[in-house]
Amino acid sequence: MRVQLPLINTVHGRSALTCRFRCGDACFHPAPNTSSNPYVGDVIATALSRRSMMRAAAVVTVAAAAGTAGTVVTAPSAEAAAQQARPKPTGKAARGLRFTPVAPNTADTVTIPAGYSQNVVVRWGEPILRGAPAFDPDRQTAAAQAGQFGYNNDFLALLPVPGERGRQILVANHEYTDEVLMFRGYDAADPTREQVEIAWAAHGLSAVVVEENKRNGALTVVPRHHLNRRVTATTAFRLTGPAAGSDLLRTSADPTGRKALGTLNNCSGGTTPWGTTLHGEENFNQYFANAGRATDKRYGIGTGASERKWERFDKRFDVAQEPNEVHRFGYVVELDPYDPSSAPRKHTALGRFKHEGATVRLTHDGRPVVYSGDDERFDYFYKFVGGKRMKHGSSRAVREHNLSLLDEGTLYVARLTGDSPALEIDGTGKLPADGEFDGGGEWIPLVTATAKGAVSHVEGMTADEVCVFTRLAGDKVGATKMDRPEDIEPNPHSGKVYVALTNNTNRGVGTNAPADEANPRNANKHGHILELTERWNRADSTTFAWTLFLVAGDPEDPATYFAGFPKDAVSPISCPDNVAFDPHGNLWISTDGNQLGSHDGLFGVATKGERRGELKQFLTVPTGAETCGPLVQDRRVLVAVQHPGEISGATVEKPASTWPDGPGKIVRPAVVAVWRKDGDDIGV
Repeated sequence: MRVQLPLINTVHGRSALTCRFRCGDACFHPAPNTSSNPYVGDVIATALSRRSMMRAAAVVTVAAAAGTAGTVVTAPSAEAAAQQARPKPTGKAARGLRFTPVAPNTADTVTIPAGYSQNVVVRWGEPILRGAPAFDPDRQTAAAQAGQFGYNNDFLALLPVPGERGRQILVANHEYTDEVLMFRGYDAADPTREQVEIAWAAHGLSAVVVEENKRNGALTVVPRHHLNRRVTATTAFRLTGPAAGSDLLRTSADPTGRKALGTLNNCSGGTTPWGTTLHGEENFNQYFANAGRATDKRYGIGTGASERKWERFDKRFDVAQEPNEVHRFGYVVELDPYDPSSAPRKHTALGRFKHEGATVRLTHDGRPVVYSGDDERFDYFYKFVGGKRMKHGSSRAVREHNLSLLDEGTLYVARLTGDSPALEIDGTGKLPADGEFDGGGEWIPLVTATAKGAVSHVEGMTADEVCVFTRLAGDKVGATKMDRPEDIEPNPHSGKVYVALTNNTNRGVGTNAPADEANPRNANKHGHILELTERWNRADSTTFAWTLFLVAGDPEDPATYFAGFPKDAVSPISCPDNVAFDPHGNLWISTDGNQLGSHDGLFGVATKGERRGELKQFLTVPTGAETCGPLVQDRRVLVAVQHPGEISGATVEKPASTWPDGPGKIVRPAVVAVWRKDGDDIGV
């Protein structure tokens, strides 16, 4: 029996407070993409009618490789699908998912399965650098925050510490700040300089060494370790790649166009095979004021004052005074966690848009391939194929070579195709006559960079312009509009690529693009996940097959789909966001903005075998929080509990959550580790 839970003061799946501080009320403004490009919803909806959802096995079929560009991989007929519907498997769940699912709930805590334990690894404000003071919410300073763990942790990575057994470097993104939950008596109309400078220091990245407790799975911070580091909104960065030095990136403070200051709104990211971390600058638009150009509008940059009023204290956030400063944000950032003195890099070759993250795999000959989604309604997803091979070793020369790998290569944007007549797609989910609901796709080249220079593949745009105005380049080449593409992860076991599409309540509404074959529902409030199979399973292929792997929502809703697995044996899920893989090849999904009435959580789902599509909830997060991270190791799961207590009307004085330290304490974003009490592997 499923309990109907009350919705918690939300707008499009998020609290109004979240909309203000994370993305600048993006959902309340017209979608920036006004191009006439086909909508990805047109590419999936045919397959995901209420009828087709009842015929589960039809979605499972996908070829191991696509044909030439535009070739569509077909599915069985509706009759064949009905005959092939899978019975409920017997026996154990997939290895790695053998735990008792957590029930949907609204508890103000991190709820985990029976037989598991947890600890808070690190909280906002904990000192990590030498000389940083203990956290005091009533005596915050910018100098203190610059040495303390930042706010609103999102992406997480763990890397080994050479020569120090049992220790790892935890790298975390700090996406944005909730000033009303940080400062007593905060006045949004008149913030103080000290509050603004604290917020600058609370953004960015943290690198902190953590140590495993030998008696259990707990992780604790090693303060003042020489590898610990904070990167903030005022840290010096290097701009690299084709656009570095361009007139589009030059400012009064940096006439070279090669030295940026700070990083903002780092959402998800990735870990590279050469031992660095990647971080996606997402909703950077909200920090800038007084814009007016068409290019600014395409990126959602406002014409008036910003929410945080930073432009009052630094002219670089005022587009009217510094028109190119905004062009220096929206990139993939690379951090070398083994060299705390090194300048992080912003890779212009990977394009400028609202990067949800950046995940990496290597081609057959050792070149990097980076996948990234543009987290906006009706925008696109991309991949970058490097031109140079990774080198192995730890010498300075090898590390410098590998740090340049993302400066040369080709950036592509995805175009998905289907084979159903447009008249058969009416937005209701009615199955088209041919019963097909998967398709093919191609990667369209935008720009190629080499050591000798860069070449644009987009008519009417220079290479610099493609790198800085990547959204416009995607518009020009006819990329497929998607429902907020977020995290994109290749499965290290199968090579298949999974694209999390969080939601799009504007799809098919008014004059907005209607449903198409790659998005199953109009007014899509629950989201879905695409599974891509690149031709010959090669990372550098320019064509792929796609199918729907999961259509989120209440399993009792006929419009949901779980890769053909019986829907009475799965957990309800809404708004998939960040994804990761465990050592067994299962996909783990964190959610953001659950529209089913319960708190957000972390889910595991099998991607192969007879249990394919079996989805189980592993944990839930506290009131107002989003599940981020996630990181699944053999014996430990880490999640970043972001913006707990972020409910409309909440303040320091009137908190909506008391997590993690209980009543009377300020609510604090934090990282949590979960492990089995018996010390065995997760889910076995």
